[in-house]
Amino acid sequence: MTHPYTYIDPNAKVASNVKIDPFTVIHGDVVIGEGTWIGSNVTIMEGTRIGKNCRIFPGAVLGAIPQDLKFSGEKTTVEVGDNTTVREFVTINRGTDDRGKTKVGSNCLIMAYCHVAHDCIVGNNCILSNSVQLAGHVVVGDWSVIGGVSAVHQFVHIGQHTFIAGGSLVSKDVPPYIKAVRNPLSYGGVNSVGLKRRGFTLTQINHILDIYRVIYSRGLNTSQAIDFIEEEIAASDERDEIVTFIRDSGRGIIKRFGKNGSGEE
Repeated sequence: MTHPYTYIDPNAKVASNVKIDPFTVIHGDVVIGEGTWIGSNVTIMEGTRIGKNCRIFPGAVLGAIPQDLKFSGEKTTVEVGDNTTVREFVTINRGTDDRGKTKVGSNCLIMAYCHVAHDCIVGNNCILSNSVQLAGHVVVGDWSVIGGVSAVHQFVHIGQHTFIAGGSLVSKDVPPYIKAVRNPLSYGGVNSVGLKRRGFTLTQINHILDIYRVIYSRGLNTSQAIDFIEEEIAASDERDEIVTFIRDSGRGIIKRFGKNGSGEE
């Protein structure tokens, strides 16, 4: 159902049961899946692909060109998965020729005033709380939660099943399965509450704890810690995920907070 005060470009592909409220503009080369609701005063720009059963709240802008001076008009996209909610005044910009797309996965909640910049990849089941700002090329793993008013530096990778405290400045990579807290942002333990909610067993959580004790509590440098983990800790999907993430880190991972939690570096 489309309100008469809504504009839909004739080249847009909008499923028949999509509901679009008044004063919204849908540009050409847009695809919107079945069961999605688009609120009032939303702008869906060229190159946007929205999945099924999404909710896009008033004032959001999806598919605007990148805020990147290197962008030269190349054909790129924004992709939003199924069952994702985009709250008021969120902006999600198109990709550049680096990745060709900006992607937000399925079953995500992107709260009000968030910004997802060009070439970001946000996984499935993620929560970006109010006013989270992702710079370009950021990768956020599945099931991650980022607290409100946090800013993530360009090219940072955030691992799956992480929790990042509100008001954080994220300039280093955040490995999977952990909590990142304090200022400067630091390792705050394993995200055991989140893992329990998602069906991880106590054995799995203790296994992850053992891995991070080696990384953050034994006084080893990163290379020494990774070597020790591979030699001494039993192989598992979680171990391999952590080791691969740290080895592939381009910015280095966050550190432990000071010495014995004192805050001294």
